[in-house]
Amino acid sequence: MKIGLLTSGGDCQALNAAMRGVVKGLEEICGDDLEIYGFLNGYKGLIYGDYRKLTGADFSGILTRGGTILGSSRQPFKLMRVPDENGLDKVEAMKSNYKKLGLDCIVILGGNGTQKTANLLREEGLNVIHLPKTIDNDIYGTDITFGFYSAVNVATTAIDCIHTTAASHNRVFIVEVMGHKVGWLTLYAGVASGADIILLPEIPYEDDKIIEAIQKRHQQGKGFTILAVAEGAISKADAALPKKERKEKLAKEAKKWPSVSYKIADMITEKTGSEARVTVPGHTQRGGSPCPYDRILCTRLGSAAAKAIVDGKYGNMVAMINGETKLVPLADVAGKLKMVDPDCKMIKEAKRIGISFGE
Repeated sequence: MKIGLLTSGGDCQALNAAMRGVVKGLEEICGDDLEIYGFLNGYKGLIYGDYRKLTGADFSGILTRGGTILGSSRQPFKLMRVPDENGLDKVEAMKSNYKKLGLDCIVILGGNGTQKTANLLREEGLNVIHLPKTIDNDIYGTDITFGFYSAVNVATTAIDCIHTTAASHNRVFIVEVMGHKVGWLTLYAGVASGADIILLPEIPYEDDKIIEAIQKRHQQGKGFTILAVAEGAISKADAALPKKERKEKLAKEAKKWPSVSYKIADMITEKTGSEARVTVPGHTQRGGSPCPYDRILCTRLGSAAAKAIVDGKYGNMVAMINGETKLVPLADVAGKLKMVDPDCKMIKEAKRIGISFGE
């Protein structure tokens, strides 16, 4: 049996753990009748035939290692049908390299864009298995993605550290958490760290509501306020604009503020006179060792992927649903985002204890 592996899109802490689960599962089933080919730097490796043959030894000792031993890159799905600068047909090149190696299946680890290309390859006749990776937890059809809880740990620790300095200086602090389109990471890290205000892309905020929440804490004798802000947070006024007009406005604002958090900080200072500081953990949220939960999750997903391959159940994503691994057809989930429902129980429970969502 010949299997290909590739990791695409933004890296995260548990990619190596997931690949290890796949390979160890296949080794137990196939024994010596197994060949593994790792494509380097995401879909680029599959497009340009940049790969190396791997053995079980390559996957030994990587359960706790962050990043990816294969490297990764971002290859926008919308450009997959566009020839490269030398006129190369990327899709045909990927199919050709797959067939040249005589692969039985390619296991693709990645997020939404990666998943859409995986589904494209399925439509082109390749045997594909997808494992859902993203710190954003926004892949439709699975309860959880690997990398998410590790990133929650990092973001939570960052906000925890801010608490002590914010309390010491009686300041307003904003911690900007990753998440352009969805707010799962900000929501979980915000609740876990006791943030006072949480701003998500799914719940457009109002400046006055943020100020109200800060003033309420001040009236209660609390001298500091912590805001957990998703990098894709948007004001109610901006969300109401037509898409083209909104993009133009945000592009103009980007020349003044590095991100939405700095815009909010200036607004708070202007309206309250209180100094507001911004902290951006940035790519630290993707780094470090995977947390125990992610190690377990990846081991289970990898093992389930190995069984799916041996059983010939291709064209699926291996999902975690209600605590069990399930195979979900790529055709049913590719291109869909799992957003935070503003009316979900977690939001309601957070509001019940006094957390403001700026609405």
